[in-house]
Amino acid sequence: MILPIYLLGTEILREETQVVEDDSPEIQQLIDDMIETMHAAHGIGIAAPQVGRSERIFIVDVSSMEEDFSEAGIEIPDQPMVFLNAEVIDEADVDSEFEEGCLSIPDIHEIVSRPKGLTLRYHDRTFTEREESFGGMLARVIQHEYDHVDGVLFIDHLSAFKRRLLKRRLQDIREGHTEADYTVFAKDVGVIEPEDTA
Repeated sequence: MILPIYLLGTEILREETQVVEDDSPEIQQLIDDMIETMHAAHGIGIAAPQVGRSERIFIVDVSSMEEDFSEAGIEIPDQPMVFLNAEVIDEADVDSEFEEGCLSIPDIHEIVSRPKGLTLRYHDRTFTEREESFGGMLARVIQHEYDHVDGVLFIDHLSAFKRRLLKRRLQDIREGHTEADYTVFAKDVGVIEPEDTA
């Protein structure tokens, strides 16, 4: 089922998530719904708070960028990747800059600096514990989604000056004024279908 994506301004995007203790049909359904929602919105990652849920879950699917990875000689793991209860245990000392956007903050893209790589301990969809290192674009997408389960948004990495420049546009998004081509949820408006956005 495709779920509404919660926009900037909804409280759940700023709350820390809860550890998923056990597998269940409900958790597996949530994972399926998150994947379907992410694909419908043409995203490459999504976290549970973005669909109004408080579980410590995020999903990454960079298969749309497979050609770019192949040209760089990088083999990507099977997609989508499901991360439950993820914990960063190491980060690269060197940062890189790249433009990022977010399904919860439509139509805003800004350069963000992040570590070039990281090592993560997490459970996959089968609740198997894993410890893996990721680099490059995959590391960036994972860090972006990992931020979500800690209540952090990519705009938090921008300078105060840059956030001031974006203030009006960010306020418009909080109020539900967006041209997103997917279903969203705004705090004071409720669910907004794509044909209703403006």
